[in-house]
Amino acid sequence: MPHVVLLRPVHADALARLEAEPGYTVETLLNPNKDNLPGVMARADAIIVRATPINAEFLDISPKLSIVARHGVGYDAVDVPELTKRGIPLTVTADANALSVAEHAMMLMLNIAKQLKVFDINTRAEKWSTIDAPQAYDLSGMTVLVVGFGRIGGRVARLCHAFGMDVLVHDPAIPMNTVKGAGFRYAKTLQEGLAQADWVTMHCPSNTQNRGMVNAEFLAAMKPGARFINTARGTLVNEEALAAALRTGQVGAAGVDVFWEEPVKASNPLLNAPNVIATPHSAAGTDQGMRRMGLSAVSSIIGHFKGELDEDMVINKEVLRGNR
Repeated sequence: MPHVVLLRPVHADALARLEAEPGYTVETLLNPNKDNLPGVMARADAIIVRATPINAEFLDISPKLSIVARHGVGYDAVDVPELTKRGIPLTVTADANALSVAEHAMMLMLNIAKQLKVFDINTRAEKWSTIDAPQAYDLSGMTVLVVGFGRIGGRVARLCHAFGMDVLVHDPAIPMNTVKGAGFRYAKTLQEGLAQADWVTMHCPSNTQNRGMVNAEFLAAMKPGARFINTARGTLVNEEALAAALRTGQVGAAGVDVFWEEPVKASNPLLNAPNVIATPHSAAGTDQGMRRMGLSAVSSIIGHFKGELDEDMVINKEVLRGNR
């Protein structure tokens, strides 16, 4: 009888789906920590995890664990090789949050372009004028570089195109013909795209190859005054370098939903840089997005115990081959 531990709550519909499965028991930890995890994890056959680090130390206190279902798509905090060594599959909710994150990226772009933050403050202060306010502008006719053409990047590209933007895509893992077939221009090199773009929006995972890729060199290669959006991973960005570029005007504005260290601290240089809109890693957190992610994670767990796990959701697929 599988015992499933939720490391933080999931959407009510997802919880109901799990509790309706015959023979399953469910336990929720509101605030997983070093004091309450050992006792709970001793009972866990499966977990749905959001922010808790999954490493060797965690797995050592989880002797029955047979699947880790990530509530989201990023797995920076998961030691995948350690899971693989122990024969434990890691699943993600691959399709569930793409729409929500793509819309959030567009929201950040529109807020910057239309100067919503400034105009809201001015209106409340009875400043009924665009005088003494930054110039607003349209997205239509501007060039955007979409870095990463996966599920989220592809949606962002289509949304930008719908706004009349000239869409450039850079993703070495995607063939040129795939990008062109979707109706977008292909930037063979990152530098080529950065030099042309009025906007740069990040939609690639963070790994050992690209961690910190948005550094002083990257930012200097951008078109002067171009705007930067990051709804992917905070560890893609050297935050000191981006803050410096914002202060000099090399980067005209930035919209960031993710930070190198989360929760973000007041000392983070981006919070004190000019022309920044910041949100608390909330892009995927819409009601619909949370429902889709919760149901997807639950589906992976149920599929695992039925021997019907969807391989497309599994990161370390070699574990599945080893278990057959």
